[in-house]
Amino acid sequence: MSTRISSSEFSIRKPWLVIFLIAVCTGIEGLLQLAEFLDLAPRLRATVYENGGFWSGLLRNWQPNYAAQPYTMFLTYGFLHGGLVHMAVNMLTLWSLGREVVDRVGSWGFALLYFGAMIGGGVGHAALATGPAPMVGASGALFGLAGGLLAWAYVDRYTLQETLWPILRAAAILAALNLVLWWAMDGLLAWQAHLGGFVAGWVLALLIDPRPHTE
Repeated sequence: MSTRISSSEFSIRKPWLVIFLIAVCTGIEGLLQLAEFLDLAPRLRATVYENGGFWSGLLRNWQPNYAAQPYTMFLTYGFLHGGLVHMAVNMLTLWSLGREVVDRVGSWGFALLYFGAMIGGGVGHAALATGPAPMVGASGALFGLAGGLLAWAYVDRYTLQETLWPILRAAAILAALNLVLWWAMDGLLAWQAHLGGFVAGWVLALLIDPRPHTE
């Protein structure tokens, strides 16, 4: 039996890059968990953090482990996580938000937004954080995806002359979530990276696709 497929079904873009990023982050955390469980390399996680985490001190007077570290850490920190729960929550969020971004601007647009927001998260952390501890996690980039989606929603709703309250409400919820998590985690939440990623994502989204989608 044959069937006709609507043109809208052909327009759905496959989130291959999202899947790849989830696989890489999951693989790295899985390797670290396995090494710890089997006691194969007790210091492996510490070594990975030392070389791949975001250390604000490297932008001041700290001595890097390798020459490019003060630059590469703006990306490498986003592939590391603080444990299975941290990684799982971030990857579920990446899957949810990433598909929406890919569906709007494709894989290249997603890549520009994701990695640009990751760098923005590092800039935010470097500018606002004061502690010596390293920062790891994809949440700076994820807040960038959220910022980008809200920016596009703002443009779309403004063009259609619809109320902007849903945009303001979503932004308020994200701010409240950061406040609650910061309190629950005893101040260990890297809200500076979240803020930097969100702002970078909002700006980049309007550069990547400034046109309203009204259909």
